[in-house]
Amino acid sequence: MISDFGIGISDLSNHSEIEHPKSEIKHPSLSTAKKFAGQTAVYGVSTIAGRVLNFFLTPVYTRAYPPGVYGILTTMFSWASILNAVMAFGMETTFFRYLSKYSDDKKVVYNNAFAFVFAITVIFLLLTLPFTGHIANFMRVGEDTTHSDFVKYIDYFIAILVIDAWCVIPFARLRAEERAGRYSIVKLINIFVFMGLNLIFIWVIPFWMRHQWVGTEWMSHWYVKGWVGYVFVSNVISSVVTFVLLLPELLRIGFVFDRKMLSEMFVYSWPVLIANLSFIINENLDKLLLGKLLPQQISVHEVGVYGACAKISLFLSIFVQAFRLGAEPFFFSHAKNKNSGQTYARIMDYFVILVCLIFIGLIANIEILKYFIPNKHYWIGLPVVPPLVFGYVSLGIYMNLSVWYKLSDQTKYGLYISGIGAILTIVINVAFIPAFSYMASAWASLIAYTVMMILSYIWGQKNYPIPYRLKKNVAYIISSILIVFVSFYIFRHNIFVGNALLLLYIAAAYYFERKDLKAILSRQ
Repeated sequence: MISDFGIGISDLSNHSEIEHPKSEIKHPSLSTAKKFAGQTAVYGVSTIAGRVLNFFLTPVYTRAYPPGVYGILTTMFSWASILNAVMAFGMETTFFRYLSKYSDDKKVVYNNAFAFVFAITVIFLLLTLPFTGHIANFMRVGEDTTHSDFVKYIDYFIAILVIDAWCVIPFARLRAEERAGRYSIVKLINIFVFMGLNLIFIWVIPFWMRHQWVGTEWMSHWYVKGWVGYVFVSNVISSVVTFVLLLPELLRIGFVFDRKMLSEMFVYSWPVLIANLSFIINENLDKLLLGKLLPQQISVHEVGVYGACAKISLFLSIFVQAFRLGAEPFFFSHAKNKNSGQTYARIMDYFVILVCLIFIGLIANIEILKYFIPNKHYWIGLPVVPPLVFGYVSLGIYMNLSVWYKLSDQTKYGLYISGIGAILTIVINVAFIPAFSYMASAWASLIAYTVMMILSYIWGQKNYPIPYRLKKNVAYIISSILIVFVSFYIFRHNIFVGNALLLLYIAAAYYFERKDLKAILSRQ
């Protein structure tokens, strides 16, 4: 949940050179694009599998908890996402950048990055542990949850945030060393532990106790049926397991630091932090504002409905996340290549097509996907899905475009762009939530990410021009929007019409891209 890019390509007017590059340019670009796709696919396996498995907890939660209780989950994890960005302090992206700048001092870069994050966690503990009661008063939502329960939730989340922060740089090291297999295994174990414990607490123990099997009397002394805190307990345990699995990487941390480098890393990192924080605000502040701006008797219910229906849009978010995991190390490692601009542009071409296909596919099949939320009381929020999914389309393109300010060490632009997005999110939500509830939040997300995408393209072409094929990419985006509009609003999400339009889009995309697709898929 959670970063920031100059070789000048002087003659952008030479359209034929961009559209039909010479063979000595085209082949390296294709081969590196294939390598990038392979790396993204490996990260995608763990990311997609993890997110999909985690997604299957949504029907578990919505069946076990009413919208009002599910709203507590949504609120707590929204706060955790915002604080996660603060704890990591943008050091993940900074770590990759400084590995490329100081390739002979990789161990020092690793030590510096982890030491910085560790120091942040110590400060965080000092500022939170003595005041958990006050924090609980501020964060508490709903009328049925006791103060003592919220204090427990705060304690659990402090533990989760600190342990997860300690794992950020070890995970980044695995990515930098292209150890995607180990990265994926650790991530999947984390998910399986979290899911398994959730199922034990929510389903297995109640089933066990109903049948009065051995141990029922012992369980009856501590088990509280329907207590949402078990979700947070499961998260704490899964975070501890992840930390233990990463001990080989953690034990490689030394006490050799470079103060000058650390100072440089801080200067590079803090704009990344603000950019990341702004992004997380765009992702999560709407849930928090819904809880504060709506009448108390309905606020937590509305948060629950919005949070559950927003899960459907996570299918596209999964792809965007997998892309980011593969993109950061790939873009940095290929920055010095002669034809890096053509490579980035080619990746953008196919990224746009893929996210548009997912966009159309999700909306075309929303009548099936809604059953991942088995409680029909949540379905009233389904109209939030199209704007939320297109928001993720814009966000994914923005992440792709952001290569320019990360590679050119102009991370301040990431701060500006994300800051503008955050301001838009806040203003639109505050202005329209009282009248339009969570629909205002969905459209705020779409508007904020679309503006961020446009700003990144405009500033990027001025500061670090990359030969993106703008007209073609815009054509794919607009046509996908038109298809979704027809499918969802005119034909009322008819599954047959929606999928017919999806197949038509796929056929058109293949027709226009068939030559490049054959070149990429063939052996070079």
